[in-house]
Amino acid sequence: MELRQFGFTGLNVSALGFGAGHIGDYNSDEKPINKLLNTAVDLGVNLIDTARGYGASEDRIGRFLSHRRNEIILSTKVGYSIPGYKDWTYECIIAGVDEALRLLRTDYIDIVHLHSCPADILKNNGVIDALEKVKEDGKIKVTAYSGENENLSYALETGRIGSIQTSINIADQRNLDSLLPRAKVKGLGVIAKRPAANTAWKFKELPAGMYAEEYWHRLKRMNLHHHFDLQEIALRFAAFTWGVDSVIVGTANIDHLKQNVKLIEKGPLSYDLYYEIRNAFKQNDVSWVGQL
Repeated sequence: MELRQFGFTGLNVSALGFGAGHIGDYNSDEKPINKLLNTAVDLGVNLIDTARGYGASEDRIGRFLSHRRNEIILSTKVGYSIPGYKDWTYECIIAGVDEALRLLRTDYIDIVHLHSCPADILKNNGVIDALEKVKEDGKIKVTAYSGENENLSYALETGRIGSIQTSINIADQRNLDSLLPRAKVKGLGVIAKRPAANTAWKFKELPAGMYAEEYWHRLKRMNLHHHFDLQEIALRFAAFTWGVDSVIVGTANIDHLKQNVKLIEKGPLSYDLYYEIRNAFKQNDVSWVGQL
């Protein structure tokens, strides 16, 4: 597995990261989840990305991977749902990091994101101050922001974050020409979420009300369906786009995990195919903003 320098943070992350949203269902069997997480690390996937809002995810990562702490880069997201604290306040961020440390069974977390925090709160509520405080205290290594569009742009321009996480895929390319170059000039690490565009191409009819709905519309307009394997094309497109350090793919299926590792090992797409996809987006873009 290729390791990449994560901006100027001093971290090195695997080109393929593991998105742990799919392992958060409290009713799911934990034995295969344990095997899945450890297999990911065995295969060289060192970036494990979770969030306060992912149910049992943080707790399971802590219980199943804490014995391999020196092999992994932990990333989580905070800002909400801490009993006794108002969401998106200085105190909530501090308490959220402390709770994540407890659940993840670690004394520090490598990357902590403010999770889709609105720009007006970033300006006024002391949430970035809180991240800087826990970094100063040694509880986290990198202050980060996960989100899209104007909110992400504002967070980036504060000069107070070390990395960003944003949607980048064949149907979500708005950030590639402006935001990514700005982030890399500032030395930020970049994590691409939703790199497989929620596999929108698998739905023969509109997946109304699902995350894939918007991408389904976009891919119809882009007309990329004549290519043989969109899963492969999508993953390799996102993973090898300039400026992306890691793509996080969520799955609860160990075979899908192994397949994704093999796809990343194939390396970048051909120049012609990459720019065919870039042009298909630009030619059909009707205010296609980044999707949360």
